[in-house]
Amino acid sequence: MGFRIKVTKRNQNPLASLKIFPLSRHQTSSLSTFTTQNPHANPNREAIPANFSSHSLRKTHLVPSNNMTQETKTSHFSKQSTPFAQPDLSHVIDSNKTITNYIRAGNLDSALKVFENMTVRTTVTWNSILAGYSKKPGKMKEACELFDRIPEPDTVSYNIMLACYLQNTDLDTARVFFDKMPVKDTASWNTMISGFAQNRKMGEARKLFLVMPMKNSVSWSAVISGYVECGDLDSAVELFEVAPEKSVVAWTAMITGYMKFGKIGLAEKMFQEMPVKNLVTWNAMVAGYVENDCSEDGLKLFRKMVGVGIRPNPSSLSSALLGCSNLSALHLGKQIHQLVLKSPLYHDTTAGTSLISMYCKCGGLEDAMRLFHEIPKKDVVTWNAMISGYAQHGAGERALHLFNKMRDEGMKPDWITFVAVLLACNHAGLVDIGLQYFDSMVRDYGVEAKPDHYTCMVDLLGRAGRLVQAVDLIKKMTFKPHAAIFGTLLGACRIHKNLELAEYAAKSLLDIDSASAAAYVQLANVYAAKSRWDHVARIRRLMKENNVVKMPGYSWIEVKNVVHEFRSGDRVHPELAFIHEKLKELEKKMKLAGYVPDLEFALHDVGEEQKEQLLLWHSEKLAIAFGLIKVPSGNPIRVFKNLRVCGDCHRAIKYISAIERREIIVRDTTRFHHFKDGVCTCGDYWSHIGMDWEASYGICWPCC
Repeated sequence: MGFRIKVTKRNQNPLASLKIFPLSRHQTSSLSTFTTQNPHANPNREAIPANFSSHSLRKTHLVPSNNMTQETKTSHFSKQSTPFAQPDLSHVIDSNKTITNYIRAGNLDSALKVFENMTVRTTVTWNSILAGYSKKPGKMKEACELFDRIPEPDTVSYNIMLACYLQNTDLDTARVFFDKMPVKDTASWNTMISGFAQNRKMGEARKLFLVMPMKNSVSWSAVISGYVECGDLDSAVELFEVAPEKSVVAWTAMITGYMKFGKIGLAEKMFQEMPVKNLVTWNAMVAGYVENDCSEDGLKLFRKMVGVGIRPNPSSLSSALLGCSNLSALHLGKQIHQLVLKSPLYHDTTAGTSLISMYCKCGGLEDAMRLFHEIPKKDVVTWNAMISGYAQHGAGERALHLFNKMRDEGMKPDWITFVAVLLACNHAGLVDIGLQYFDSMVRDYGVEAKPDHYTCMVDLLGRAGRLVQAVDLIKKMTFKPHAAIFGTLLGACRIHKNLELAEYAAKSLLDIDSASAAAYVQLANVYAAKSRWDHVARIRRLMKENNVVKMPGYSWIEVKNVVHEFRSGDRVHPELAFIHEKLKELEKKMKLAGYVPDLEFALHDVGEEQKEQLLLWHSEKLAIAFGLIKVPSGNPIRVFKNLRVCGDCHRAIKYISAIERREIIVRDTTRFHHFKDGVCTCGDYWSHIGMDWEASYGICWPCC
């Protein structure tokens, strides 16, 4: 649409006598507090009054609106209206408040109905409707037409219109509009600077900031936050240090930046030093801890935050629940659930979705399902969380059934939905069905295939032994494969002992990431399976020469709110003697029941007896033995580990579940295994996984 702006207005309006008090042409009306409340003007809502409906008629114009419904879209407000009697000012104030409330609630249609029925409107009235349009992307045409009809626009009117251009990411037109504005207040400059910053145009934002005649804390905060969002932490630090006004927004932006770059110590120092903290500040710290694999610290801070009386919002809960998921802290997750039930967030979709995800990742699938059915309003993220939960737990058919229900209820799936669907097919071994969904994703739903979809498909085909088809799929990709795709192919080659393709996959993976421990370890696994110990030794030397460090494998279990961690061949746990005794007892019972250790999963050039000892002391077995000692009978034993479960452990745990008559739930990096009565929910499809790195080299290689 064409650009419109009026620098001069109708000074001959015969209704000018209705001004209660003289008003400067560009005097700010009572709605000026709303202008900077627009996210473009003040992205952090800093120092803005919560209520923008203080409609003081001493600061506005009264304009009759008779015959407004007969106006055409291109006509302006009539300048020849007949003077009328003094209006009922209380009715105008009440109508303005009603419009404001509707706009705040996002109900523009109801606000317009009130607006159209008003016989007299103030500038505040017009600005409120204009603000409603500015909040809705795609309403640019309507906003321009309304702006052209405002009889006496003030600075607030121009600021809202500027925000509307920025809301529709029309930066060029917004800048022209800004340059032609008759009067610019500080909010005008802040709106334009924030618009540039939020669109990652920091060069333009900084130029405007430098020539801005009068800066306030919002101005400094907008530019500092912009640099943080763009990843230019050095510029953000430079600006923060010279800022004369360091608001809570600026402090919080710096904390976010430090956490984003993994500088946890600096973030902690800033958090301790800042004079005033708000909810966003606490959220930034909690989220930063969780994102930097310091979930325990994040949860401690979350407890402290609640303890000092700060009420969490959905963002706080999402971070805390993600921390619970990372630590598999189901007990604390349930406590947070109780906190949600007692708060206004009970019906919040985001909070409910975070709880579903937490229960799924902590092994409480049935709790997640019950909560899913209780959420009154589900968005696509909610559906994705539950479908992914079923997929992770190996309930492929339930995941696909839920996907069909999602479609039937009119919810459009996105690319994440299809990652979950393909993952469900993968974990259930539904190869042909997975191929059908992959083909229909683009054809029927218009969802573009992303690397994650290809990774799922390569894994699905590879585990089924269709390695050539998996390689063909990689070669047909329209973009360069990432490391995970070749890592997945390499794991499949290890399963099927295909040395030729394993070497191809390893070379491709190392070309992308020369320091990839996975490439070295998985290739060594393939050589070891072929008893090519000279090649295993060569790989070992290469890892040492290239300073490649493999992530050590470990498992953990929560007992009475205390997390106990175990590594293979653990020698530090205080109750290790009892654990070893329990394992020896289990080993005897398992062998009597028919268990034979699979020495393929102790790939070392050592004697069989030593291999059996290495297998018996795998971290998941240690954790399960501890759980059998400590967890009361009748309660599931939940064990979590940072790597994948090896095939021998998978087989052994099936025997243990039958012998001990206990339900054992094991979560590895990829999925859950539910063991009960000698059976696993994965149907043993997943037991032939690529060798757990811990199983290969966890306690034998010095470099680890």
